[in-house]
Amino acid sequence: MPAPDDPLAPAYLDYLRDERNASPRTVSNYDRALTAAAGFLGEKSWPEATADDFRAYLFALMKRDRTRATIRLDFAALRSFYRFLCERKSLAANPLMAVSLPKAEKRLPVFLTTTQIDALLRAPHEAKRAKQAPDWLPWRDAAILELFYSSGLRLAELAALEVNDIDPYNESVRVLGKGSKERIVPVGQPALEAIQHYRQRAKVQSGPLFLSKLRQRLGPTSIWSLVKKYLRLAQIPVPASPHKLRHSFATHLLDAGADLRSVQSMLGHASLSTTQIYTHVTTERLKKAYDQAHPRA
Repeated sequence: MPAPDDPLAPAYLDYLRDERNASPRTVSNYDRALTAAAGFLGEKSWPEATADDFRAYLFALMKRDRTRATIRLDFAALRSFYRFLCERKSLAANPLMAVSLPKAEKRLPVFLTTTQIDALLRAPHEAKRAKQAPDWLPWRDAAILELFYSSGLRLAELAALEVNDIDPYNESVRVLGKGSKERIVPVGQPALEAIQHYRQRAKVQSGPLFLSKLRQRLGPTSIWSLVKKYLRLAQIPVPASPHKLRHSFATHLLDAGADLRSVQSMLGHASLSTTQIYTHVTTERLKKAYDQAHPRA
């Protein structure tokens, strides 16, 4: 947490929560980044810090063998914080604008094959159910996995869904994404049927869509754990996270000929360049297939 005598960082974190509707994970990450930078600056206050101070901080992080991705995330938090200070706290200039960061590493998203997806979606009904677990639990888990893959939602977006956000007639889901931006995303028939089976068995009529055993809203941490569990049970050898289903959703759409703008809209990406990483995945797969199959490759 920020130092008790530092009013600026807490004000910024409140702004993220209350005005930007940032996820708890984002707020936590930005809090950590600000706390670490404040520790490096020592007695200097935020308005007193200079570009040279942050260049020295950057160098210190690089000497600790921090990855470029982690460093860039920390400095993204600092840049955003200083923009807030300039706009809301009358700071004259943002010192981070004069600090050059290391280039981002080009890492292609990890995705599941369609065969692996099929195995994962079967896993909830094939897994052994604990004796004390309600009988609707496998149906809930199957609905969660189906919806993740069908619509490419972020973890926080799926956890926040209400029953009324699902529109079975128009085969879509209403999603409140980053920055409180609402979007409508198509939902496939298998996912809609899985949600309906779960709701009937769990008697979910209104309120939060996905419930815990205690019939409270199922939180992001619990959803993350169940995805990890079923990836393990399905013997899928990829690093576990719900984001892998989002990657798979986008990659499989583009493989099947979906246009980039449509995929961008469904994913809720503000910039097309963010979505373009998935075209690199598809291109790499085409190159590999060519190299393996063409007689003069």
